[in-house]
Amino acid sequence: MENRSVPPGPYRATKLWNEVTTSFRNGMPLRKHRQHFRKYGNCFTAGEAVDWLYDLLRNNSNFGPEVTRQQTIQLLRKFLKNHVIEDIKGRWGSENLYDNSQLFRFPANSPLKSPPRRPPELRKNSTENFSKDKDSIFKLRNLSRRMPKKHGLQFSQENKENVNCEINEDQENSVGNREISQKDVEEVWRCTILTYLQTILGVSSLEEVINPKQVIPQYVIYNMTNTSKHGVVILQDRSDDLPHWVLSAMKCLANWPRSNDMNNPTYIGFERDVFRTIADYFLDLPEPLLTFEYYELFVNILGLLQPHLERVAINALQLCCLLLPPPNRRKLQLLMRMISRISQNVDMPQLHDAMGTRSLMIHTFSRCVLCCAEEVDLDELLAARLVSFLMDHHQEIFQVPSYLQAAVEKHLDYFKRGHVKNPGDGLIVPLPTYSYCKQVSAQEFEEQKLSTSQNAIAELLENIIKNKSLPLKEKRKKLKQFQKEYPLIYRKRFPTTESEAALFDDKPTIKQPMLILRKPK
Repeated sequence: MENRSVPPGPYRATKLWNEVTTSFRNGMPLRKHRQHFRKYGNCFTAGEAVDWLYDLLRNNSNFGPEVTRQQTIQLLRKFLKNHVIEDIKGRWGSENLYDNSQLFRFPANSPLKSPPRRPPELRKNSTENFSKDKDSIFKLRNLSRRMPKKHGLQFSQENKENVNCEINEDQENSVGNREISQKDVEEVWRCTILTYLQTILGVSSLEEVINPKQVIPQYVIYNMTNTSKHGVVILQDRSDDLPHWVLSAMKCLANWPRSNDMNNPTYIGFERDVFRTIADYFLDLPEPLLTFEYYELFVNILGLLQPHLERVAINALQLCCLLLPPPNRRKLQLLMRMISRISQNVDMPQLHDAMGTRSLMIHTFSRCVLCCAEEVDLDELLAARLVSFLMDHHQEIFQVPSYLQAAVEKHLDYFKRGHVKNPGDGLIVPLPTYSYCKQVSAQEFEEQKLSTSQNAIAELLENIIKNKSLPLKEKRKKLKQFQKEYPLIYRKRFPTTESEAALFDDKPTIKQPMLILRKPK
């Protein structure tokens, strides 16, 4: 199966839908089946379709191994509803499909979805606000040589603080100071964060991904400056915060079993009741925590969620989460901290009879994190992929980026001195740079992996040998166990019995010949 990643751009969810349906139609095996004493050619059972599509989704970098079999069945039901498939009698339009031996086939023409076109007036307004003149920073006037040309990139953190200023001393001395209004400050924040986003996502324009009017600088400033020592947003208005009973329930499960003191009930199933209480609250929210308006932006970041682009995805999500309203950011951060701790807690009782704890967390909360205002067929799979990544990297994603604050202060200083006329013109920020990874063959990779692991194990053996605080009896025991587990590495370190005996300053034990008894005549 060819594993392709749909690049960032507008309507990425629709492009993913077309890719999956095309791959399913071209790759699903077809054969003859017998049902009710009749033979049907070029068809497949629902169970066969679930098996094949389940394997396709789990091995596709756009969705990942977190996809469940139940989600695969839901997607096949949407295939049936959208006439990607039909039953052997030509019926479609419903979602009546189960994991059984029911027969289905492909119609003569599989409809591909076309991306919806934005209204002309909206596109025009967006363009006008996004780029007012030919010198605007959003036309990539100075970014073309910094843009990544291919995948296989690494993010260079140490280059974030490098700034290239082209202002000579005579000009600096000849310009006086000017007053900066609050509106100017907010515009600089807006332009700076959008410039970073455009560069990190590697797109030529952001107008199809996010409308600049959606970026509220007050939210960014608040999320950057009003945080606790743990980096969680502190809200001034308590009415926007999580209810007290929800916070108590989240702390109870996040710190289980330490939080279960004598005041809490101890009946069987208590943990499941607390979990349902938390889930009901988040599932009843009027809109997802990432908001409807930022759906397209976060879906595009899903295309950087690959092993070699992990750092790029973290930096992009770090900036995008700053755009959220402060109450949403706080709820999202606390939710990710809770489900991450629950998933890693080996003492947590089973919260579901048929589903593992990690899968349960992702399946339960994905819809309340990412969702489109209009139903999108891949919503559930895309949301699950994003929640899985947020849960694993929430500590880095919700850190406040210091380089963003430094870039804003630097540009405000230039604007105050009169080096730029408008807050968004000639924006000078320490843009991230990229370096390319050297690709190695599969054989070289396996050799490097084996060499690295063997070196680590050999280092462990040396630590046992050189540990002077370890009692002699305990050291012998550990070495014997090591010899049993890794005989080749042990033999390389101790090729002879004399070298092994030298470690303990004793001579090798030589067995005496047994007494030979003569047989009586």
